[in-house]
This record gives sequence, structure tokens and C-alpha cells, in this order.
Amino acid sequence: MLKFKSLQFLYKDGDDDFMAMTSSSLRNDRMELEITKEGDVFSVSVSSNKEITIMKILALFEYEFSEEDKIFLNGYQSWTDSVEHSVSDKMHGISHIPSAIRNKYAFSQYGDYNFSSYGDDMHGWSYGYIRQDDRYSFFGSLAEDSGFTQFITQTGKGFICAQKDCEGLTINGRWQALKLYITEGCEKEVFDGYFRELNVRPRTDKPIFGYTSWYDHYQDIDEDTIKNDLIGLNALTLKADVFQIDDGWQTAVGDWLSVDREKFPKLMKKTADDIKAAGLTPGIWLAPFVCEEDSELFRNNKEWMVLDCDNGYVKGGSNWSGFYALDIYNPEVREYIRFVIDTIVNEWGYKLLKLDFLYAACIVPRPDKTRGQIMADAMNLLREYAGDALILACGVPLASAFGKADYCRIGCDVSLDWNDKPHMRLMHRERISTRNSILNTVFRRQLNNRAFLSDPDVFLLRPCNNSLSDEQKNCLAEVNAMMGSVLFTSDNFYDYTEKEIKELSRIMQIKDAEIVSADLTDDSLTLRFIVGGKKYIKRYSM
Repeated sequence: MLKFKSLQFLYKDGDDDFMAMTSSSLRNDRMELEITKEGDVFSVSVSSNKEITIMKILALFEYEFSEEDKIFLNGYQSWTDSVEHSVSDKMHGISHIPSAIRNKYAFSQYGDYNFSSYGDDMHGWSYGYIRQDDRYSFFGSLAEDSGFTQFITQTGKGFICAQKDCEGLTINGRWQALKLYITEGCEKEVFDGYFRELNVRPRTDKPIFGYTSWYDHYQDIDEDTIKNDLIGLNALTLKADVFQIDDGWQTAVGDWLSVDREKFPKLMKKTADDIKAAGLTPGIWLAPFVCEEDSELFRNNKEWMVLDCDNGYVKGGSNWSGFYALDIYNPEVREYIRFVIDTIVNEWGYKLLKLDFLYAACIVPRPDKTRGQIMADAMNLLREYAGDALILACGVPLASAFGKADYCRIGCDVSLDWNDKPHMRLMHRERISTRNSILNTVFRRQLNNRAFLSDPDVFLLRPCNNSLSDEQKNCLAEVNAMMGSVLFTSDNFYDYTEKEIKELSRIMQIKDAEIVSADLTDDSLTLRFIVGGKKYIKRYSM
């Protein structure tokens, strides 16, 4: 069990610095620091009677690590690799990548590399645990809307740190710094308790099965492609729920009301009508908080961009022609996003929105807002603007999506191969990888049906247009079916032979599996689960 040791607190008042190391509440003529513990909840709040700038808040807990411990620390956003580690493991950042490559591809923007230390100590965000067999020592933040909480394991020293991402935050009044749920128990006990304390429940209880265009065609889509794949769903007796059009329908990322008329001459409403006529829910992809450099939006509305400390435009990454983050506090940006979503949902008729690259909203904090506060505001905007439409959030710090997204991606994009080329495995933690996608699904499985309904990304069973082995395809499909609630594919079912049809039928029968345990040892994943009252053990080569 974690045992509280001390709190490090640093703030600025004008030119004066104040620093304290304390294990109890304290106050002075400028502020009050309150530390409380009630049951399993540990809290730290700061109240000021004048404007002060918070520089650091870190709570230190003692923990006796053992060599048998498995440590899970949740990655920064949907795509960040998130698995159980041994006590001697290390996490790699991007400092080993030549700076010219790092800068060209803006690798730092996808994750936490600009505001986290990568060295001997491992870290994660929002929640984590230490597991010995089936016993969990759990720690999770109950106040991510006031700022993200980073958990750091110092296994050699016997410490776990909980540090608020708040450097430079200006407050005047009361601010909830840390609020942690710390407990022990079996897996079900600790995760049920965490979401009970959060007062979060999924917005929907309806798993979905369907199709997305991305992993067969990528951006190379048009009306005929969509029609052919829609017809392809008829090749199975299984009834799909959703048909989602991914990236490639727009003229540029950010220009969401500018449909590529060469690809979709009848525009997007007609395509949505065709999908509805087939008895399916129309879904569509967009990235509401970014625009690419080649977009009209970027050319004509540069005042809409987030600026860094040097007044440069904040990059979100290197996809497309390079892309930039929009300032969600600009009233014109808000109105644009609202109008885009209203048009897509209420005029075009798309009732499922895959909203991607959401982390871009909070890459840079503000003097009056932490990254966590910005991301909370961003998700609240999307939830308000979407109304009753379903949100499938992607590329998002997960705690910000708890109870707000109907469905949420919990891993990186799958690839058409297993784990990319060896040199690509040295890239950022958010890279595309079928292997990493599977492992994220396994080790974030507890979020499914508690925080939202989890999207593990697609399965691929087709015999063409990928280099996965049969064993790898089956592993992907089985894990997705057992631990996710969004079972999507980009396969055209007319490509299926009798073998793929039988395999799909089989995985549909394990969707209600009860996962007993999951263990990753070297490159072997062992799952224990129950289906129909019968116990199974399955080992996968990773």
C-alpha cells in the first residue's frame, strides 16, 4: 500500500519564490495549502488571497517494491504504448533520435516529450497500479480536469510520486491540486471503486460492429469505393451497425465543409443517405482541433492558431502537409467547430463522429489553464456541439474522455504488418504498430464499460493487402473481440474465403468473454478467460 511521506510545493509571488517540503497543511499571509485524507481519497488544495503562480506540486509516497511486481502506468494519450512493466524496465523517449529528424517530423508533439523526463524512472498519467499476482495496489487521479497528474515510479528508492502538470499556472482563489484514489484489492474491486469515486459511467451500453474505410484505402477513397465496400457488407449474414468514412473525403484537413468534388461529386449527404438506406449508422472522420498547412483555413485564418512562447504556430505533428493546433478559446474557432459539427450531423446526416488528433487542443498550456483544464474544456465543447450524435474519440488523453466520449480509442493505429521495420521501433511511443495496439487493448481493458466503450482499432482477417500471418490476424481479432466494444474492420467481405468466414464467426462468439488475467513475459502474452462457463488459457507470440 502506498504510504504518504511528504509534499513538495513551489510557487511564485511576483519576484518572490516560496518552497516548502511538508507532510501536513500549512498557510501564510498569501495562501493556504490543505492536505487531507478521507478513506481512500488523498487531497491537496491551494487557496490564495492574491494572484500567485504555481510552479510545482508533487506528493511523495513510500512503496516497498519487489522483483515480482508488475507496474502499469497509463500512457499520455490514446496511441501511447501502455503495458505492464517489470520493476527494472525503462521507457524510451525521443532524445536518441537525431534532432533534424525529430524536428522535421515533429515527434515531440504527439506525446509528453516536451514536459516529461525520460530516464531511469518510469512514468504515466491519470492512473496506474502495481500488481502482484491478482492483488492490485491502485492509484488514480480524481481531478484531471484541474490538470493532468503524472505518476512516477522510483523503484530503486522505494517511492511513487504524484506530480501535477501545472508549471506556470496562475491562480487567485481555490484550486484543487491533487485528488487521488489510493486503494488495494482485486482488479474488479479497485477499478470499480475508482470509477465510483469519479462518478463516471459510460454514456452508452451498445457495442458496435462495422466498417471503416481507412485500413484498406487510406485517403484513396471516392463514391465508388464507398459503394463497393457498402455492398461488401452483404457478403456476410452478420448484421453490421456502423459504416464509417475515414480521412480522404475533404479537400484538406481543417476545410471540413469543402468536400473533394472529384471524389464525391454528389457530396457527403448522398453518401450518408446511401449508408442509411443499407440499414447502417453513417459515421465520418474529422480532426476538429487542427488544420494542415495546405488548408484554406490555415492560409486565411492564422489568427485562429495556438501560439507558442515565441509567437510561432504550434505544430500538432507531421501528418499531411504538417498541421497546427487551433485555439479553442478563440470565439471564431468555437463557432467554426460548432457549425461544422452541426452541418455534418444535422444536414449531412452522420450520427457517429470519429474525432481524431484531439490531444492537439492542449499541447501548450496557458497562464490560466493547465493542459488538463484545456482538454476538459475541449471535450465539453465537442460533447455540447455533437448533441445526441455518438462520439468516437481518438488521439486523446484518456481521462479527459471519461464519461464524455461514447466510444474511445485505447491504442495506436494498427499496421498492415506486425511491428514495422526495426528502425521504426525506435520512434516515438505513439507510432503505428499492430503489436502495440493489441497490448494497449489488453492492458487498458479495465476502461471498457467503465469509462466509455473501448475502441481497440480494427481487426484484419482478409487474405490480401496485408502481411500479417494467420496467427497474428487471429490474435488481433480475438483480443479486440474479447476486450473492446467497437469491433470494426476495413475488410471487404467479398475477399473472404471459407476460412475467414469461419474465423469471423468464431470471434463473434467470444465477445462476452470474461478476462481472468493477462500476463506479458518477454514476447509471450498469456490470457486466461472464461466463455460460456468454460475456462481457457491462450498464449500468443508477441
